[in-house]
Amino acid sequence: MRRLLAVSLAALSLAACRSAARGGSNGGGGAAAKVTLPAEVTPANVALGDSLFNNGGCMRCHGAKGVGAQNGPVLADDKWDQLTTGSYEEIRAIIVSGVPKEKIKVTTRPNPMGARGGRMNLTDAQITAVAAYVYTLSHPAGK
Repeated sequence: MRRLLAVSLAALSLAACRSAARGGSNGGGGAAAKVTLPAEVTPANVALGDSLFNNGGCMRCHGAKGVGAQNGPVLADDKWDQLTTGSYEEIRAIIVSGVPKEKIKVTTRPNPMGARGGRMNLTDAQITAVAAYVYTLSHPAGK
C-alpha cells in the first residue's frame, strides 16, 4: 500500500516536472500549465486518508480503492456524479457536508452520504486526509 502511494505521488510529481519543462527552463514561451498539487495532498495525508477510506465506512459505498459499488460512485475517475470542478476544495466540501438523498444524481442509489463520513464522524484532520486520498484517485498522473 505504501509502495503504491509512493509510486502515485512520484508520478504526479513527474508529471508536474514534465509540464514545467515544456514551458522552457527560463519559464517563458511555453503554453503548458504547471501541474501543482494542492498543499494538503501530502504523502502523510494520502496515507492516512487511504487507511480511513479503505478500513472505514467510505469503502462500503464506494468500494475498495474507490472503484465504485451499488451505493456510491466510482471515485477513481475525474467525472464522478457529484463533481463539477474536481478540485481538492470541492472534494473536501462534499465530505464535510455529505450528499442528501434528494441530491443524489443516480436514483438507484438508496442511501444518502452522511456529513463528515456519516457514522465515522471524521475530524477536520481526517477529512483533510480522506480528501487528499480521494484527490489522488480522481487525478491520475498527468491530469
